[in-house]
Amino acid sequence: MTQTPLHITIAAASLAALAACAPQPSGDVSRGETEFAPLYLGVDTRLLEGDLVNFHVTMSGARDAEDVHDYAECAAAQYTLIRGFGFARHVRTTTDNQDGVWKGDAVYTISPALPRGLKTIDAEVIVANCQENEIPTV
Repeated sequence: MTQTPLHITIAAASLAALAACAPQPSGDVSRGETEFAPLYLGVDTRLLEGDLVNFHVTMSGARDAEDVHDYAECAAAQYTLIRGFGFARHVRTTTDNQDGVWKGDAVYTISPALPRGLKTIDAEVIVANCQENEIPTV
């Protein structure tokens, strides 16, 4: 009988243990598998003060609040470019869904240079991404 080196035995046992920890399908439908047939119903843009801008978006056919956030971000990015700036920073977004009609209320700051903060966007990159994903902008 041949003996297997100890490090190979330990590695094989470790791989078997890790395989048991892998996520198992739950039967739930993931976001990527949900049919997505959005209807973008419009954007209302309001300059609040200085560089602070409020976007109200409405859509139906959204899978979840993330789709509404994406729509507001696309509007914010295009508005930023229209105003001659290159960057924006997400301040907040709230969403509401009533009978399949989603509404989003988002606030962004716009600026010519990359603003401080974690939720900054490069407007040109976001607008290109929106076009690729067929999400309308302002």
